[in-house]
Amino acid sequence: MQSSFARSLACLRSFALALSLVACLTAGAAANPANPAAFDAVSVKSGNWSDGATWNIGKAPLRDSRVLIAPGTQVIYDVDSNRAMREVQVTGRLSFARDRNTKLIVGLLRVTPPRAAGDTGVEDIDKHDHAKADGHGRHGNDHHGGHGDAAADPIDGPALEIGTPDAPIPAPFMARIQLKHFEGMDPEKLPAILCRPGGRLDMHGAPMDRTWVKLGATAKPKDTAIILSQKVTGWRSGDDIVITGSERKPGGKGYRINRTSETRTIVAIAGERIEIDKPLENVHFGEGDFRSEVANLSRTVLIENAPHLGGEKLIAGHTMYHHGSLGSISYARFDGLGKEGVLGRYPIHFHLVGDTMRGSSVIGAAVTNSGNRFITIHGTQYMVIRDCVGHNSVGHGFFLEDGTEVYNTLDRNLAIAATHGKRMKGQALPFDPNDGAGFWWANGRNTFVRNVACENDEYGYRYDSQKTSGFNPNLLIRQPDGSEAKMDIRTIPHYRFQHNESHTEGLYAFVFAGTDGAGPDTSHPHIIRDTTLWETHYSMRTQVPTMLVENLRIHRAAYGIYRPWFENHVYRNVHMSRVSTEPFNRGQDDDSAQAGAITVDGLIFSELTHGGSMPLIQMSDNNLSGKAVSHFRNVKVEGETRENRWPLVNRGGGAVVERKTDKGVPIYIHDYFEPGRHAQVAIQTSPEVTTDKKGNFRKLPPLTGRETVARAVMNVEFPTLLTPVDDQPPATTITYPPRGIPVTIKDGTITIRGTTTDNERTGRVIVNGVPAKDVDYNFHQWEVTLRNVKPGVITIKAHAEDVNGNTEKTPHEMTVVAK
Repeated sequence: MQSSFARSLACLRSFALALSLVACLTAGAAANPANPAAFDAVSVKSGNWSDGATWNIGKAPLRDSRVLIAPGTQVIYDVDSNRAMREVQVTGRLSFARDRNTKLIVGLLRVTPPRAAGDTGVEDIDKHDHAKADGHGRHGNDHHGGHGDAAADPIDGPALEIGTPDAPIPAPFMARIQLKHFEGMDPEKLPAILCRPGGRLDMHGAPMDRTWVKLGATAKPKDTAIILSQKVTGWRSGDDIVITGSERKPGGKGYRINRTSETRTIVAIAGERIEIDKPLENVHFGEGDFRSEVANLSRTVLIENAPHLGGEKLIAGHTMYHHGSLGSISYARFDGLGKEGVLGRYPIHFHLVGDTMRGSSVIGAAVTNSGNRFITIHGTQYMVIRDCVGHNSVGHGFFLEDGTEVYNTLDRNLAIAATHGKRMKGQALPFDPNDGAGFWWANGRNTFVRNVACENDEYGYRYDSQKTSGFNPNLLIRQPDGSEAKMDIRTIPHYRFQHNESHTEGLYAFVFAGTDGAGPDTSHPHIIRDTTLWETHYSMRTQVPTMLVENLRIHRAAYGIYRPWFENHVYRNVHMSRVSTEPFNRGQDDDSAQAGAITVDGLIFSELTHGGSMPLIQMSDNNLSGKAVSHFRNVKVEGETRENRWPLVNRGGGAVVERKTDKGVPIYIHDYFEPGRHAQVAIQTSPEVTTDKKGNFRKLPPLTGRETVARAVMNVEFPTLLTPVDDQPPATTITYPPRGIPVTIKDGTITIRGTTTDNERTGRVIVNGVPAKDVDYNFHQWEVTLRNVKPGVITIKAHAEDVNGNTEKTPHEMTVVAK
């Protein structure tokens, strides 16, 4: 009995032959994308683009042509041509040659199954209204790849291949697509590369082991060589690089900062040493704990705008994957794309795909000079974004668009210079000013690890979710079991946020804000771990309740913990050095209001540079709940001298706030005098002081300042505010083999690779019953070899278990063709 997969292939091939015949017979018919006669050139057989025998017109497509790659044909794009094509529609397969330089100039490049009559293919570019689908800008989940499919993804379906994962475009060759606007095209929609449902778009350049690394030695002005922190592979002479800034310099002409990042070209590379084409102008730190980065921006796959004549307005292109698409991106560059101020027109855009693209990824891409963000994940789940570099964008850089996105992994990406944009008409989150964050998201159930942001206009990282007149944060959210439930996204804790870094930002490094006091419960707090920030103005704005901040390093900043929503906050192991103005801010800054209790265990202040009357720890005036209190222990002040002496605790600086509550907010410094004998600090006008008839409160500098007094107390417990419970299972994505491409059997084996993340630690990953090997960062990259594999359709099923016994409820199950 013939399988459904085989029947589908047979039908597709029959249709391809019929379509080719119709194309030859009706070459002069009126334009209609459903009709081959709508095109000026139609492929009638497999072959090279340059070969006239490939086409119904007997020669390669002419300038300004509309071209159809017909089903059942595979065309090899083998030319480096300045002939601009108005449209190329791929319903068969278009593959770029790997043995030469190639260039395609095109207005609309669309990968799609044969279209239905009357479907123009342009008006449906968004398919679903961008901001209002399903109430909140989402399409919903089809759970493709969650519980498995009846048959493999079709390997003869429509596909555009600019390299594949196993056969990328090799150096020294380059595959280039230039997107060109033609007269009559809608400038808000085109030019573009679109992958429609059922299509596959793969773009893969020559791989690198790392796309960016830290400096290995400080680079000084006039230097013509730099030293990397490690050897790299895949970097070549002639590549463009950027060396990120190390010093935050005040801006001019409307800019918040003057950026000190510098772009250069590699002249020679030997080991860790890189010679560059011209001397540096700025210092770039490369020693100690706080170092700048060096990123390679060149790739062997390049998507860019076509050159335009002087005086012409540039109409930038964009790319978009739709719901039900296939394909991935690796080591490709997207330069100058993104339509400034136009919603949904981004350099790389996953548009409302739900989980239908589970298994897809963007690895090692470079997005440069973008008019509208770097990479946008919109209404999309299980996307893996790793080792990507974004350099210069209007608006936010790495962006999760509407608050429904969950189980996405952003790992070891570098965001440089996301600049101020404008709010866009119809945007899903109306409260977002689009003012320039390296990373921006509204749903905590995602993974951010090992990323670095620097020199962004407003923020390195911003998490924000508000309830406004134009936005209800109660959204349908995918659950661990694959179902959907309506949840207030402000109450969803961060799934994993660890080892992220920010430096030389325009204003803020890390911001967690906007929830107006809504947050998760004390068993599921926001957990922020191993965070480093330096050379910034505001360091970390913790303006949401119920947070555990652990291992926080702040260096060279004006403000440390800033504008906090102090309610069930726990801080552990915080080190601030050279924080010059307000190291530990009062509740809600100038509101001077604290909602609840906080604890701080392990707080070091070092390299003090300001001194004067400003305190290291500010006190809040208003006790909103009557239960607000702050507990500190293991507090150290290192390197203090008489000249730079700060009071440890005092009333906050800035605006003077009138007390509006009956109680003040006491601070306890545990074991301050000796073990078991603590200091209680209060504002001297607070009720606990004015009613103290025994006069136990007194000035105790440098513990107290001008407006605070303290007394010794006993029998005060250091409270436990949070009781974190790990009841969340891991999330797994198989990233190799790619869907829609046959996997090659080698000696009876195939290799499977993937990514697993967990809110705590992954214990093991199981693929078809075989334990996977942890390759990097606790199974964020893993691989396994399956043995005794026979040709045909095979099912691959991967799931993970964490160290606390939680088992993934929706394994990633996919079927592939093995040959």
